[in-house]
Amino acid sequence: AYQAAIDRIDLTEVKEKLTIFKGDHERHIQELSPWVTRLGGVPPKLSPDFKGFLLKGFTAISSMLGNQAALSAMKGNEELTNKTYEDALTYDFEEDLKAVIRKNREDERRHLDYINQCIDQKVWEGPKGKVA
Repeated sequence: AYQAAIDRIDLTEVKEKLTIFKGDHERHIQELSPWVTRLGGVPPKLSPDFKGFLLKGFTAISSMLGNQAALSAMKGNEELTNKTYEDALTYDFEEDLKAVIRKNREDERRHLDYINQCIDQKVWEGPKGKVA
């Protein structure tokens, strides 16, 4: 979903931030994969699952409608990710894993805060998409 938005957003600062956030998501996968394996699961590959595929498709379609629509789609994606991390913290995981989840959740909060700022400030109307 991030790449779909990055490819279509024409606001330099926003595009750069979303690229950083995409990197955070990739790092989250790398950090959580050993835990998934340790707990008996199979970690995801860096390819979207079906839900990710749908989110990417929705984001791509929304992004074609412009910067505002792309940011709104990304807001929905980030809200889902934030909720997922919040839910994960309710499980009885060992403290080392909870620390990773908390750190990643903070990244996700930062992502959502930035996207909300972009939407609140209507960066698509301002000079070069800068967030004040």
